[in-house]
Amino acid sequence: MRLAALALLVLACTAQAAPPAQQWYTVLLDGRKIGSFETTRTVHEGQVQTTQTLDIKLERAGISIGLRNSESTTETPAGKPLAFSSTASMSGIETRIEGRIVDGRIEATTSVGGVTQKRSLPWPEGALMPEAARLLGLRKGLTEGVHYDALAFQPSALEGVRIGTRIGPRENVELPGGPRQLVRAEQAMTIAGTTLNSRSWVDAQQTVYKLVMPLMGVDLVMLACDHACATAPNQSSDVFERTLLIAPRALSPAELAGPMRYTLGWRGSGKYSGLINTDEQSVKVDGAARVLTVDPEAHAASAAERPGKNELRPSDYLQSEAPEIIALARKAVGDAQSPQEKMQRIETFVRGFISNKNLNVGYASALEVARKPEGDCTEHAVLVAALGRASGVATRVATGLAYAPGFAGKDSVFVPHAWAQAWIDGRWRSFDAALKGFDSGHIAFAVGDGDPWKFFAGLELLGNLELKAVEPVSKPAATPAH
Repeated sequence: MRLAALALLVLACTAQAAPPAQQWYTVLLDGRKIGSFETTRTVHEGQVQTTQTLDIKLERAGISIGLRNSESTTETPAGKPLAFSSTASMSGIETRIEGRIVDGRIEATTSVGGVTQKRSLPWPEGALMPEAARLLGLRKGLTEGVHYDALAFQPSALEGVRIGTRIGPRENVELPGGPRQLVRAEQAMTIAGTTLNSRSWVDAQQTVYKLVMPLMGVDLVMLACDHACATAPNQSSDVFERTLLIAPRALSPAELAGPMRYTLGWRGSGKYSGLINTDEQSVKVDGAARVLTVDPEAHAASAAERPGKNELRPSDYLQSEAPEIIALARKAVGDAQSPQEKMQRIETFVRGFISNKNLNVGYASALEVARKPEGDCTEHAVLVAALGRASGVATRVATGLAYAPGFAGKDSVFVPHAWAQAWIDGRWRSFDAALKGFDSGHIAFAVGDGDPWKFFAGLELLGNLELKAVEPVSKPAATPAH
């Protein structure tokens, strides 16, 4: 989960005319303190360095998970990008990215699961780092009604994120240090095909004092305060419980073995986002509702959905060329020849290989799982996908929801879930090693290469969906042969 990156992006794109050298914030989720945020800005020898660090703790089914994300950017005083670094840590698992901008290209080094990869890619045209975004905001000013767009560079994703800002009215805002008259600025971020909205409040010098970001049906709030306030003890906050989708009735294994139709309502203030069409899932608009039909045996692929070269290559989280992954793939596949048989054997192998099934792992890469086989659905999914690629089968990771008869004391719920998809006989077919296999109790939000950055496509859905109706779908009877 890249919760931290969202807040870093918003604060980086809110201008500060006379930014403080250091600013602390307390971080709240649904009114409960979950961590701290620190931002620093230094100017030295003709370079501006901005560092932002978010340190929070969440609970998932009673288990505490620590998340820390720190990003640092280096620019010229005029906002020309020079270098960057990003370190993300979740439950002790660390991802590091370092890069330089040379002749319009990003020269980056990533380290995930002990595997270091170097890559060179074009700098996103027009992308801004924090200092350049600050200067843009200064030029635009704080007149109510002013609107402008910026492409913010996101180090943890090595790509630009489009952010639109609209200046609002002056309002009285309650803060830990007392009330202030501040100007409201509304932001809309487009990430992984979905739009996430936020609001911030700034003073006349455009220093951010409050940030509010709707997340999973509740508000993530940052309030400027002193060091003691920001680093005060946290409160318990079970974020996972808010992501559960309650089913109107229990679903039987027999029903889930065939096609199912789900009617989904929307409790959020914005528009629907996510809910993709796949070979196994079709989405139709019915007024304010969305009607999903899930059928494991359906075949609705379009030519645009065929796998590309990237679905066969290693990625940061699917290290399919690592010796340990290759060895596991050979052990799992054995003498299987067809992609279907290879993936079936891989699914069965991973289900038994990850013998320690728990929620203690934040998000591990395939190689980390190979070396330490424990975790939940995400660890199963990335390992299945990596072993598939190592066996010559194009794969990707799907994220969404899966039905559970009971979870965390609640009956008949859909819980956040991940599984793998493989290109077999001209279609994408799903494999779920964390459960007993793929069935119609799976609702897909997004697909990707296993990088948690891609999970943003489902963040706006979690906590805002409502399952209004569910019913099995009868297939037409086969026409008798003559």
